[in-house]
Amino acid sequence: MRLRKACAPVSLAEKMAAPGPGEYFSVGSHVSCLTCLGQRLQGEVVAFDYPSKMLTLKCPSSSGKPNLSDVILVNLAYVSNVDVINDRTETPPPLASLNISKLANRARTEKEDKLSQAYAISAGVSVEGQQLFQTIHKTIKDCKWQEKNIIVMDDVVISPPYQVENCKGKEGSALSHVRKIVEKHFRDVESQKSMQRTQAQQTQKDSSLSS
Repeated sequence: MRLRKACAPVSLAEKMAAPGPGEYFSVGSHVSCLTCLGQRLQGEVVAFDYPSKMLTLKCPSSSGKPNLSDVILVNLAYVSNVDVINDRTETPPPLASLNISKLANRARTEKEDKLSQAYAISAGVSVEGQQLFQTIHKTIKDCKWQEKNIIVMDDVVISPPYQVENCKGKEGSALSHVRKIVEKHFRDVESQKSMQRTQAQQTQKDSSLSS
C-alpha cells in the first residue's frame, strides 16, 4: 500500500476530513517514508494522530545498539510518499507501564547538569575546565562548581588551570583517584589533538599532490 502526498502544508479542511483509504496507520504496522529532503525513514508505527498528520515511528538505533531504538516524529505534511510494508490489523498489545520515579530522576539530573554548565559559563570557566568537569562527572556524580574551582566529593579541589598538580586535598584514595582521572583526561585530549593535526597534514599533503 502506498500513499503519495505533495510536499506542502496540509490545510485545516484536509486535517478535519475523515481518513481516506491508505491514510490511516495502525499501531504496530511497519512503514517506510520518504521526506521532502530525500531522507528515507523506516520503522514501526508507535502512534498516529490523523488531525495533525503526525506519525511516530520506532526505528533501529542510530548508535547501532540492538537493545535501543530511535523514536522519530514525522510530519506527513512534509513527506512525499509512505509505503506500508506490513499492515497490522490485530489489536496492539497494551502499553508498557512507565517508571515515573526513574523518569523524574533522569529529568532532575539533566536539569542539574544544564544548570551546572550554565553556571560554569557565567563564571568565566575555561573550555578546558568545563570539559574536565564533564569527564569527572561521568565517573563521579558528586562533583560541583565553587566559583571557578571543581569540588569532587567535598574532599578534592581542582583549581585553574585544572592540571594534575592543581588537585588539592587530603592525601588518600579519593585524591589519588581524581588525579588519575585528570591525568587520563588531558592525555586523551592531547592524543585527539595529535590525531587531528596528523589528519590535517595528510589532507594538506594530498591536496598539494593533486594540484
